[in-house]
Amino acid sequence: MSHVGKKRKLDKSRQDRLYFDSYSDVTIHEEMIADHVRTGTYRTAILRNSESIRDKVVLDVGAGTGVLSMFCVQAGAKKVYAVEACSIAEQAVKIVKHNNMEDKIEVIRGTVETVDLPEPVDVIVSEWMGYALLHESMLNSVLYARDKWLRKPGGLILPSKAELYIAPMFDLVVEDRLHFWYTVKDQYGVDMSCMHDFAKKCIMNSDIAVNPVTVEDVLSHPARFAELDLNTITTEELREVKGHFKCSCFGCASVNSFCVWFTVTFPCPDKPQQPVVLSTSPFNPETHWKQAVLYLDCPVNVVQDTVITGEVRMYPSEHSDRHICIHVDYTAGEQKRQSKTFSIPDWTVQS
Repeated sequence: MSHVGKKRKLDKSRQDRLYFDSYSDVTIHEEMIADHVRTGTYRTAILRNSESIRDKVVLDVGAGTGVLSMFCVQAGAKKVYAVEACSIAEQAVKIVKHNNMEDKIEVIRGTVETVDLPEPVDVIVSEWMGYALLHESMLNSVLYARDKWLRKPGGLILPSKAELYIAPMFDLVVEDRLHFWYTVKDQYGVDMSCMHDFAKKCIMNSDIAVNPVTVEDVLSHPARFAELDLNTITTEELREVKGHFKCSCFGCASVNSFCVWFTVTFPCPDKPQQPVVLSTSPFNPETHWKQAVLYLDCPVNVVQDTVITGEVRMYPSEHSDRHICIHVDYTAGEQKRQSKTFSIPDWTVQS
C-alpha cells in the first residue's frame, strides 16, 4: 500500500546516483547514437576542428560509450581521457579496444569532479545537453573541467556556445484529445463530456512535456531569450538563466502553449563565418531532445501580428538540482500579464 508524503530534497549523492544509474542501460545509448542529427553533427564538428585537435590532449566529459572520444582520435588527437561515471564505462573500454584505439583513449571511471588526470588538456568535448538544454545539470561538470583541466589561454571547448529559443504554439493533438470526450456519446450512447475539465487538468498541467512539435503548430518566428558562452559562463550564472522575448503572431489562432528548444554551436577555425550548429528546432529534423512544451492554463486568442512579450527564467528545482524549472511571464496583445511555472517531475522520496 502506498501513501502520499511530503516531498523533500534529495541529498546530492543520491541525486547523482539516480542520474548516473539512468545511463547504465543500453536503451538511452541506443537512442543517442541512433540520433543522426546529434551524432553526425558532433562527428562533423570534431573533424572540422582537426587542426585544433591533431596531436593534442582531449578530455571527453561524460563519455558514455566513447563515441566522441573515437571521433577525436579520427581527427588526430594524441591522447583522449574519456571520463564516465556510470557502469557504461565498462562497455566503452570494450568498444575502444574493439576499434584498436586503446593506445590513444584512456577510459576513466568516475565523475570529472573526482578523477585526477595525468595532465592538463587542450580540448574539452562533451555532449552535455538535456531536455530544454539544462535538464540534468551536466553543464556544471563541463565548466568544472574547463576551470580545472583546460589549458589557458587557447583551450578549445566543443561545443562553445548554446542558445535558447521560445515560440507560442497551438497543440492540435492536445485539443483533439480534449475534444474526444465530446465524441463518446455518438459512438457509445454515453455522454462523457464532463470528463473534459478533468482531462484538461491532467494533460495541460505544470509538467514540462517533451514532445515533437509540428511546424504547422508554431505560431510565430522563434525568439532567442538566452545565450551561454561556454568559455566564460560560471556555475553561479547557471543558477538562473533568464531573458526576455517578443513574438509577432502569424495569424488568427489560439495559443495554448509555448515550446522551448536550443541550439549549440561548434567553432570552425577554417571557416569562422560558417560554424557547425546542432539545432533542436521544430523547423529542423527531429532529434531525441524533441522540444519542451509548456501548456497554458487558459488558451489565448490572437490575430495577425498580435505581439506576445514576456520573460523566461530557468533554474534548478528545489527538490533536485538536476531537474529544471521554467517560469514564464507573458502578455499577449492588450491582455493582462500571466505567469506559470513548469517543471520536469523530480526524483523524490517520501518522508
